Amino acid sequence: MTRLGLPDPETLSLAAQVAQLITVRASGFLFDHQRRYPQWELSTADLRHCVEDLGIGGVILLGGSAAEVGVRSQQLQSWAEISLLLAADIEEGVGQRFAGATHFPPPMALAAIAQHDLALACEYAQQMGAFTAQEATAIGLNWILAPVVDVNNNADNPVINVRAFGETPDVVGQLSQAFIQGAQQWPLLTTAKHFPGHGDTAVDSHLQLPVIPHDYQRLDQVELAPFRTAIASGVDAVMTAHLQVPVVDPQLPATLSPAILTRLLRQDMGFDGLVVTDALIMGAIANQYGPYEAAVLAIEAGADILLMPADPAGTIEAVCEAVRTRRVAPERLLTSVERVWRAKQKVSSGLTIPPAACHAWEHVPLPPVQLEGLATPPARQTLAQILQASTQRRGQIVSLPAATKGQSLVIVDDVLNTDWLSPHAPAIARPAQSGYQARLVDAQVCSVSFEQLVQSDQPTVLQLFSRGNPFRGCAGLSDYARQCFEQLNARQLLAGLIVYGSPYVFEPLMAQLLATVPYGFTYSQTPEGQAVVLAQLFLPAAAKSARQGAFTD
Repeated sequence: MTRLGLPDPETLSLAAQVAQLITVRASGFLFDHQRRYPQWELSTADLRHCVEDLGIGGVILLGGSAAEVGVRSQQLQSWAEISLLLAADIEEGVGQRFAGATHFPPPMALAAIAQHDLALACEYAQQMGAFTAQEATAIGLNWILAPVVDVNNNADNPVINVRAFGETPDVVGQLSQAFIQGAQQWPLLTTAKHFPGHGDTAVDSHLQLPVIPHDYQRLDQVELAPFRTAIASGVDAVMTAHLQVPVVDPQLPATLSPAILTRLLRQDMGFDGLVVTDALIMGAIANQYGPYEAAVLAIEAGADILLMPADPAGTIEAVCEAVRTRRVAPERLLTSVERVWRAKQKVSSGLTIPPAACHAWEHVPLPPVQLEGLATPPARQTLAQILQASTQRRGQIVSLPAATKGQSLVIVDDVLNTDWLSPHAPAIARPAQSGYQARLVDAQVCSVSFEQLVQSDQPTVLQLFSRGNPFRGCAGLSDYARQCFEQLNARQLLAGLIVYGSPYVFEPLMAQLLATVPYGFTYSQTPEGQAVVLAQLFLPAAAKSARQGAFTD
């Protein structure tokens, strides 16, 4: 076989078959000292061992620039005897994870547009899928772990939140279908997640095991409906949810449940693509089952790919032992390998496969990144259109004379994990141009008293960066940020309010906000999103007279 070719699965050893079902996590950065999450991301030596010696089937990447990931993708494929599936969680475009590429706003921004124009929202969703796939292919990725098809009908959901395409199954189904159809223009895989539906939970499965308590009729009408649409649209993979659905299986979480993965998803819903677990290092599974038993149970349940096992080599041995002892039938394992083969054949047109008749020195590899495919003017235009159509604002923030003091109080949930703020970011620079000097506060660790922040005579623009994120454990505004808002609002010191991220944070504040206070809201936290919302609130002096009193909602 050629280096990137696919042999007959039955000719592989048992360990080699199992290894093809393993996807490990690695940093998109090229050097070990750059890893942001070394507890989850393999060192270069361990990664190369997994690819070259163990023969794992896939790698999920996070971090680095798009150009770096192009180099990393080529490096990984050069190590592999059998072509790799290279995946990324890029629900908001490639720029969400890899700098330089296009970073779209969260999918819920499209749901906001759909409230007024569903057809336009679907058009944007299709473009978003197409540009995400184009940019993923340009840097060597062949597997998008998107779209999220969970119906986020629980405002307290800390893990899905704005990652969802909306709060109703119909809108989520139509928008995710459009995203899939857009991505299908490129040779890569799409993934509907998190089956059978993670939207109506208030527990973060990265930390604990959530429970979906509803009866089957409700599950069928709400949670399962968008998955049916995704399957009918030809989605390539379905990712499991680490949660319990007692009406289907009162004992095992969905990831480990034959009733959910085999009977419900495979048999009842007719899905024959890849079933991939959510990360096996997540607390909802790892806390109770450990790394090895969880992997064997997932294979027994019907999973094809084990995502991010804590110990790849140990996991391979555990599944091999389960096959040797007939706990897992060899035929069951072979079925999963064959599904992986079909997936790799589909994406093979995006890989460099040297012709067997050529000499090694004749193989001219593709460049590590196709720069012309990244952040193209059409992609940037679609980004701008989505931001404009989904941003809310009212009124204008008055510029202060140079001698007057004002502050722009910027409160962030976790400053250390923030890459969208810098001295030149619009949220910092634009208010300063109007006399409001920035003060950055981390809501999680701040020890500054409210009295120090909320001074009696200082007009304040309050900017809140807050959205549900994995491992955060809650979806709402921090107590610190809420109290700052209440103090400023009560003392009538708010010169303006801007919320970046979650409508579930913004809407309660609007119920209390004085009617005379200008406000803005955007789903995006990126500099592009900041620029759009602030441009409407802070107008240049020459433009103010022309637009005095203008209000838009």
